[in-house]
Amino acid sequence: MRIAVLGSGTIGQSWCALFLAAGHSVVAYDPDSAMEERIINFVKAARPALENLGYGFAGSVEQFRFSKSATDAVEGAQFIQENAPEKTHLKHALFSEIEAHLDPEAIILSSTSGITLEALQQGLSDPGRIVIAHPFNPPHLIPLIELLGNDETEQFVMERVRTFYELLGKVPVELKKSIPGHIANRIQAVVWQEALHLAQEGVASLSDIDKAIANGPGLRWSIYGPNQLFTLAAGDRGLEGFIEHLGPSFQDWWSSAGRVELNSTTMDMVRQQVSKENQDLDAMKKHRDELLVKILEAKMATEDRGKPS
Repeated sequence: MRIAVLGSGTIGQSWCALFLAAGHSVVAYDPDSAMEERIINFVKAARPALENLGYGFAGSVEQFRFSKSATDAVEGAQFIQENAPEKTHLKHALFSEIEAHLDPEAIILSSTSGITLEALQQGLSDPGRIVIAHPFNPPHLIPLIELLGNDETEQFVMERVRTFYELLGKVPVELKKSIPGHIANRIQAVVWQEALHLAQEGVASLSDIDKAIANGPGLRWSIYGPNQLFTLAAGDRGLEGFIEHLGPSFQDWWSSAGRVELNSTTMDMVRQQVSKENQDLDAMKKHRDELLVKILEAKMATEDRGKPS
């Protein structure tokens, strides 16, 4: 299958690695010609991790091509993974450029994290051919993909998109209505807000708050979501028993949760407590990805998810 990747920044490079690892033909577009080398280097660096997860990389080098023309990139592609900058007018300009060159059944998959589907559709004469397909960074490793169609989207399109990602080894979830930030980003935004609030109130440092999350609920969240975990916490009575037992406490915590503004006061606190000078960001990314692979390998060994074809 031929896939076009439009926009070759961090997300686009990660998508290229996954699509190539799964055996697809990929044409990547970016107006910056320097991105070609960056994509190739990213794919090479990602290969060992993806091979550990069962991807074959058969003929990946021969199946990749870079183009500085968006219309050339989409010619003959069945799926177009769009990763243009998060500005509606830029995405609309891109859609206007490529729409006449799309195959009749080609589907645009937007990686947008904040623009609504309705806003994206305004840039196309056929609004039914675009679907939000929002990944979680880094897309080549994190299985989650958040899908959103609407009344303009035919059901067969959503079924086709879901199957496409499942065959890639992704875990699709489908939103029933449009909301900024989708699901996972909204949840992590609320968690981060409370983390900043606790630090501002002097409850704990940002470093210790990170440790509390990573070594506590974060470990459990990689297995089950909160509804499932709380179901396990109350014995035979399940989630209903948990709510009866700890519901009042949770209601108190919700009521006392903080509201945080990303203003100068908050930024000063972040600068004081989180210094990039003391962090090797490349080493942190490498450590993150190595642990992600180990976690995913453990999940794949115990869950009947199967391996990508």
